[in-house]
Amino acid sequence: MLFRFSIFNTLITFVNTRNLIFIFTFFFCLSFQTNAQKQLVLLKKQKVLLRLNPGDDFVYSLKGVKGIHKSYVNNLSDTAVVAHQTIVPFHKIDRVYFKRSSFVNKIGALFVIGGAGIFIIDQFNTVVVQGHDPALDDRVVAVTITGLAAGLPMMLIRKKSQRMKPSYHLLTVKKGSVFYTEPPKQMVIEN
Repeated sequence: MLFRFSIFNTLITFVNTRNLIFIFTFFFCLSFQTNAQKQLVLLKKQKVLLRLNPGDDFVYSLKGVKGIHKSYVNNLSDTAVVAHQTIVPFHKIDRVYFKRSSFVNKIGALFVIGGAGIFIIDQFNTVVVQGHDPALDDRVVAVTITGLAAGLPMMLIRKKSQRMKPSYHLLTVKKGSVFYTEPPKQMVIEN
């Protein structure tokens, strides 16, 4: 017992009160920084459709209220999001607006690239390889027009919002969750 007391007295003599308070305050504030890393995730079953960090733009509509609300994520709790100065409970959100692409958009892009590519390759073959004047082949034009006509709408029509149906739900995740990913590093622009 006497030995423990002498170690404590020795530590107290080396660290004055001001430094001890500074060290305690530093570690106390450090613990708040690690707990503040939350993300708002829109899930469809187990698939993440949207991930928002504090400071990201948040566009939504509420149940029973006409109009779209545009704001930013200020803070997150387990059952609500603080958008600027408004607390919005998850169960009152009717629709979340965000841009996303689907498999159909990618297939449409392939149709557009394929249709234009066939036309360019045919013209290159006609002019450079065979040495003829540029001419349109009826079969190549038919394939090109079909690819472009089918591919452009598939590529450009995107779903802009998601209604909060039973299979979709919003979730606040913390570091350590399977749905959590590190936020991207902020870009620093220097003049």
